Amino acid sequence: MEKLSPDKVIINNPADIIIIVGYFIMVIGVGIWSMFRTNRGTVGGYFLAGRTMTWWPVGASLFASNIGSGHFVGLAGTGAASGIAVGGFEWNALFIVLLLGWLFVPVYLTAGVITMPQYLKKRFGGTRISLYLSVISLFLYIFTKISVDMFSGAVFIQQALGWNIYVAVIALLLITALYTVTGGLAALMYTDTVQTFVIIGGAFVLTGFSFAKVGGYSALLAKYSSAMPHNFSSQEPQRYNISPDCYTPRQDAFSLLRDPTTGDLPWPGVLFGIAIVGGWYWCTDQVIVQRCLAARSLTHVKAGCIMCGYLKLLPMFLMVFPGMISRVLYPDEVGCVVPEECKRVCGTEVGCSNIAYPKLVVSIMPNGLRGLMLAVMLAALMSSLASIFNSSSTLFTMDIWTRIRPQATERELIIVGRVWVLCIVAISICWIPVVQAAQSGQLFDYIQSISSYLAPPIASVFILAVFVKRVNEKGAFWGLIGGLVMGLCRMLPEFWYGTGSCIFPSDCPFLVCGIHYLHFAIILFFCTSVLVLLVSYCTEPIKDQHLHRLVFSLRHSKEERKDLDWEQEEKGRSARREADEKMRENNSNDAVAEEEEKSGICRLISRFCGGGSSQTLEQEPEVSEQIPDISEDPAMKYAVDANALIMMAVAVFMWGYYA
Repeated sequence: MEKLSPDKVIINNPADIIIIVGYFIMVIGVGIWSMFRTNRGTVGGYFLAGRTMTWWPVGASLFASNIGSGHFVGLAGTGAASGIAVGGFEWNALFIVLLLGWLFVPVYLTAGVITMPQYLKKRFGGTRISLYLSVISLFLYIFTKISVDMFSGAVFIQQALGWNIYVAVIALLLITALYTVTGGLAALMYTDTVQTFVIIGGAFVLTGFSFAKVGGYSALLAKYSSAMPHNFSSQEPQRYNISPDCYTPRQDAFSLLRDPTTGDLPWPGVLFGIAIVGGWYWCTDQVIVQRCLAARSLTHVKAGCIMCGYLKLLPMFLMVFPGMISRVLYPDEVGCVVPEECKRVCGTEVGCSNIAYPKLVVSIMPNGLRGLMLAVMLAALMSSLASIFNSSSTLFTMDIWTRIRPQATERELIIVGRVWVLCIVAISICWIPVVQAAQSGQLFDYIQSISSYLAPPIASVFILAVFVKRVNEKGAFWGLIGGLVMGLCRMLPEFWYGTGSCIFPSDCPFLVCGIHYLHFAIILFFCTSVLVLLVSYCTEPIKDQHLHRLVFSLRHSKEERKDLDWEQEEKGRSARREADEKMRENNSNDAVAEEEEKSGICRLISRFCGGGSSQTLEQEPEVSEQIPDISEDPAMKYAVDANALIMMAVAVFMWGYYA
């Protein structure tokens, strides 16, 4: 990347450095403590934290897994560029997260599953749907979540420390992978909880400082409309011209719901398009659902969802408004419009709105607190990356590896999960230059548009699978394939032609790229749903005996379910049993001799790989035989329901106030 502007503040005072180092020592300490405390020797223990979590770590962990440094950089950047409408992405989640706790999780719990593709396998039988889902989820993880988080973390570190991007990202990835690999999900749950409070605390402090600096909320309302760069004349008039629209803040900057044709985030898209992409993210995404499945009971899941909903009110005030303040305070850097000038300020010609948040931190935070904020950003990045590493290793081992080797033992599955994390880290590091090159003006738009092209078919199939008994395997499969083809028809041309910017518009034909991505998500969702229902009603239905406790209407059924995937499961189990028997025979012969020879280092390594002692192998995780309990204590149930209604009222008020 280019040399950045010389007036940068670089963190080099002892107060900041001590805080950053101390913070990392604390996080790794928590990971190691939880590693010795929880049961990690079994698949259920490593991947689901032993299903013992209470509501508050579940809520905090849901929020922390969702908020990565991509949010700090992306939300503040889009806020700086176009106002508060981007906060609609966050506030839509208040309603969706309730759907997760009240409608989806009860079904996932009674189905007795660990991953989402596993649910589809039980619900529809066959292997092609779950394989499709595993592969597309891994694809989405690597190219939207991991790469975006790494890029935004890098923007931040670059503003603050002036480090080389690669050095910074590789160091971060190594620390993250270290505690994901050693501690499993339990370490993530505890560190997530710590980090959520640090993240929110640090962001509150920065919001206070930035409002004080700009002169309060009323001053922001007054000054934002005139936050324009001083230099807006083209340096190469024959190559490009700069129209006033490119550097003048939007007239509708302070409204959430904008014109359906001329708005940058049109209101039908904000209300319905975001809800569809949000339905995929909150209700069917492995990272999120895995947090809920680790809860102690259904009441704890619901309470955790409510807590997460309240926390989701914050990003508007902690990220979007500070982004807008950053543009008011630094119009020449954050609001730069001349490509050569932008290249000098932040290394990319398209615009520098992405530096809005980091710029505030390094410019207005006092010493010590600045170090805390950097630690918070790195924590957000690590938390988010660690969640994805853990969930994608679960997906890979449980859905892809067990298909390649049905006879794999518990220990092999846990080791494969860890090796896969290392593979993802390698792929991500190789992807950094691509992300660096694709710094399209606004990071948040990049994430949301990719999700809008690939996620609606998955959301549609899950919603229909949970609520419509008549939907069958053929319908779901052809719906997914049809939706994927339709999404790619929009996504590939957009990448080919580029999304363009205000100064250099894209050449993509209007017919292909003219529809706003959120409107496209709505169309795609409905087309997929129609296709799924059409094919399902034209083919054989699935009998009720296969659907007990797999659809919402039969979630309380006590009858025995005959799983559509039971033959595969049975084959896998017997293969695993044989492998275990063999291993046990070998173990009993040379266990005594081995234990004596084993040095301290070997014991440590086996501890690190979750092998522990060979006793763990005897715990066969055949939990699926007993019917999971989703009954709730009536008093607690009413308390949680009342809280949910209060939260919805708060959400409706906020939407109304800012609409």
